Amino acid sequence: MTAEMLGTNVSWVIPVLIFVVFIYAHAKKIRIFETFVEGARDGLFMAARIVPYLIGIYVAVGVFRESGAIDILVNLLSPLLSLVGAPAEVLFLTIVRSLSGPAALGMMLEIFDTHGPDSFIGRLASTLIGSTDTTFYIIAVYFGSVGIRNTRYSIPVGLFADFASFLASVFIVRKMYL
Repeated sequence: MTAEMLGTNVSWVIPVLIFVVFIYAHAKKIRIFETFVEGARDGLFMAARIVPYLIGIYVAVGVFRESGAIDILVNLLSPLLSLVGAPAEVLFLTIVRSLSGPAALGMMLEIFDTHGPDSFIGRLASTLIGSTDTTFYIIAVYFGSVGIRNTRYSIPVGLFADFASFLASVFIVRKMYL
């Protein structure tokens, strides 16, 4: 099978899948449009429920970033960073990544503009973005959307996973590209 044939076949996957779903729903006597409208309505109610959590996390990110708290934290931790061989900019990126994915992507693009995507720090930033998660965003949005108030061990475990991903990223990128 050639690449052209494969591309043509792949472009038909979603329309065929939708057609199969409609045939299955019709065979099971499911009212498709009413079910769709009900799901869309539930989705809108869910979106309305999580908007306050989204606003809260974005305000927290803005306050944390504009207050200079991240700069103070980076300055305090820079001696530890030199022990593992990580530049200070990536710690800032890791901290912001745990708060907001779009803000972290913006910071990664700033690192690319300053150092280049093929530099050590550019590769490390890319690896960090791919291996860490938006811990506080997840807690705020997903836990908030289902009404969980007590996060118990979720935040410490999420932050530990981000820290482990940070160390692993530094180690792997140093081994592969230096």
